Amino acid sequence: MYRKKRGHKKNRRIEAVNIPIELYQSEKGRYFVGYADELDFGKGKSAWARLYNPPKSKVNLHVNVWTVSDVSESTFRAQFWFNADPPGKPFTSKFVTSANTAIEPIPKPKIKLQFSKNVTGEPTGGIKAFVRRAQPETTLVDVENGKFIFPPGGSFLVFISNPESPNIKTSGRIAFGWWEEPINCSSRK
Repeated sequence: MYRKKRGHKKNRRIEAVNIPIELYQSEKGRYFVGYADELDFGKGKSAWARLYNPPKSKVNLHVNVWTVSDVSESTFRAQFWFNADPPGKPFTSKFVTSANTAIEPIPKPKIKLQFSKNVTGEPTGGIKAFVRRAQPETTLVDVENGKFIFPPGGSFLVFISNPESPNIKTSGRIAFGWWEEPINCSSRK
């Protein structure tokens, strides 16, 4: 209850609506989802998928969510690298779309979802930020709320292998949700 104070106008309630940042970015046509499928690895080989921000993109990449799933044959390890160079030849996933399909034309991402399978070696350069281990038929997932931010030339890489079950060949899927914020609109000064 608000009371009128002497010499002051009556206090007014301010109505506010909180919109999740993901919804806000999707309404702007800046939120995208995608995945890399049939990532074969095992028997001394690994696989990876990454969100790569090309050097001339003019956007900052905000990683919102990632998942590693459909690994059914063995235990596995997922390493998460910032700005690393992965082994193998990168391929671009065709399984990428804007989360907002109501905009015409449908927005196209500047970020590339790249992948490679049955690779030898580990990523170089960059930083191995964290590692997760999982059992077969377990999905690893985390929501980062856009806190992992990569400028042009940067990347967020998920590198999967099965060192605890080295004689088993398997495959998996890596998926991402992200938004792209134009650099001239970022909060960076």
